[in-house]
Amino acid sequence: MTDKLTVSVLGTGIMGAAMARNLARAGHTVRAWNRSEGKARPLAEDGVEIAGSPAEAVRGADVVLTMLYDGPAALDVMRQAGEGLRPGVAWVQSTTAGVEAIADLAAFAREHQLVFFDAPVLGTRQPAEAGQLLVLAAGPVEGRGAVTPVLDAVGARTVWTGEDGAEGSATRLKLVANSWVLAVTNAAGETLALAKALGVDPQGFFDAIDGGPLDMGYLRAKSGLILDDRLSPAQFAVSTAAKDARLIVEAGERGGVRLDVAAASAERFERAAAQGHGDEDMAAAYFASFDEKA
Repeated sequence: MTDKLTVSVLGTGIMGAAMARNLARAGHTVRAWNRSEGKARPLAEDGVEIAGSPAEAVRGADVVLTMLYDGPAALDVMRQAGEGLRPGVAWVQSTTAGVEAIADLAAFAREHQLVFFDAPVLGTRQPAEAGQLLVLAAGPVEGRGAVTPVLDAVGARTVWTGEDGAEGSATRLKLVANSWVLAVTNAAGETLALAKALGVDPQGFFDAIDGGPLDMGYLRAKSGLILDDRLSPAQFAVSTAAKDARLIVEAGERGGVRLDVAAASAERFERAAAQGHGDEDMAAAYFASFDEKA
């Protein structure tokens, strides 16, 4: 297969839009669709064709890439795309869908004779825009040549976790990684909230841990967004973080483990969203430490 492909991108939020742009910059023909067309329209300036429906977007595509809110949303959109799909098309499913939803998505792929790749990504707005995401992927070895140019365009590295996307090995690894990311994000917010309550200068805390084993680049990055009031535009939105936290809790329950920190994280993200921070960066969970929006 030629390295220049026709790629359909379904879902052009923070991540999907960046992925579509990088695919176009790599020389691929890109057609994009989004439920709210206004979010997709700016991509036309980057040479991306904006489709009026999922079916229109996928018609004639070599690869379909989905980056939607959750598993049910991905399944709903692919059902809408059904009449435009042709057998043998590769489906790169990058939505953080959760363990349970993968089975339904893989079943749809089998029904339509699609080559299914479970391929969530690690990274936020900045690495997505730079084409530096980490792609976690599972899918058949014989079909990987068809999707490698797509994965190379959106990511700096691809880690293959298995040969059957239906098993959800990539999604499972994504949930494990996200459990750490969300826990650290909320810990950073609570640390700053406690410092505020006790009248402690946050810089004193950073100076105390500087260069030691407790120091962490991610802690400083998320804390900086809060302290410098740079929560918009979001690198990764509060509302999406809440959804992912719930998926992590559910996955733990299925595996017979209790994830108290993840459950608390979900509650904090949901509380911050209810306060009006849903579209801000997930660091805005900081505000959940206070009774009202600060």
